[in-house]
Amino acid sequence: QFSDGSLNRTLTGHTDAVFSVAFSPDGQWIVSGSWDNTVRIWQFSDGSLIRTLTGHTNGVDSVDFSPDGQWIVSGGTENTIRIWQFSD
Repeated sequence: QFSDGSLNRTLTGHTDAVFSVAFSPDGQWIVSGSWDNTVRIWQFSDGSLIRTLTGHTNGVDSVDFSPDGQWIVSGGTENTIRIWQFSD
């Protein structure tokens, strides 16, 4: 059964456009990538910001979790792919 599509929550913290969002395999975490050059990790249950990953020197166009949830990968407009270890 589908819900009525009502908004559950809004996550704020990025300072520029968000171009990519992904859920962790277990559904507990959200990762987002933005043109503010950051990757952010959020807890799904309450929407809290857990960590901000820095290192990209330009906008982040893509983010995802590895299938086992142990790694986050991000692609930046500075022509780099960064791999981050993730552990909750």
